Amino acid sequence: MTTVAVLCDPPRTGVLPGLDPSPLSAEDHVALYGAMCADTVRAVEESAADLIVNYRAEGEDPPEDLQTVVTDALDDPDAARFEPQVGSTFSGRVGNTLTHLLETEEETSVIAIEPTAPFLARGDVDGLAMKLRRNDVVLGPAPNGRVYAAAFGATIDFADAYTAPAITTLTNRALDAGLDVDYAPMLPVLETPADLAGALGLIEARERAGRRVPEHTAACLSGLGIGIEEDGNELTVSKADTDRP
Repeated sequence: MTTVAVLCDPPRTGVLPGLDPSPLSAEDHVALYGAMCADTVRAVEESAADLIVNYRAEGEDPPEDLQTVVTDALDDPDAARFEPQVGSTFSGRVGNTLTHLLETEEETSVIAIEPTAPFLARGDVDGLAMKLRRNDVVLGPAPNGRVYAAAFGATIDFADAYTAPAITTLTNRALDAGLDVDYAPMLPVLETPADLAGALGLIEARERAGRRVPEHTAACLSGLGIGIEEDGNELTVSKADTDRP
């Protein structure tokens, strides 16, 4: 059985700093981050993998606001196991989590996923796990050299392993360790203003085509009044003025 660790921050002020500048407020960032967390853990629950919510917090107990987001999103709230992150950098926290699962808990395959990939679906998670049966490392690429997921059957040197472009750095670390590397299909992530415009366009297109959309993320963006406008050859994000009568 593959174990998926979703590395989450509590949905509080300060999340999604890369979305600035945009029309979204700090409170909007919190709502959007929580919605993406919900869609991500739901996709993992629907897959054949086990779910760990790897939370970032000062204490040992899971933050109540994150627990609420996760348990409300799941059909079976007991399906999620909460574990604290350990490490001072993102690369370190991923490395500590995956190394612990592979070496201490003797898991055979583990996947680290960021909750900023709301378009992730059950098939994507299962596809990563299937590829990992034939390869030591499988990476899920995202635009601009990023990754939305990294799957491992063996450990690498994780120090600064997510240095941009993460897809290249992680590949190099795996090859340096003598491991085979393969790649999953690319998926969008939602971390920057350009990502936000692209996500809004993709959600609109998929809704019109009757295809699956990330339920919580789409509902959140709609509720916030977020839309896209064409400005020459560039898409910009706008927010409805909810203060007007």
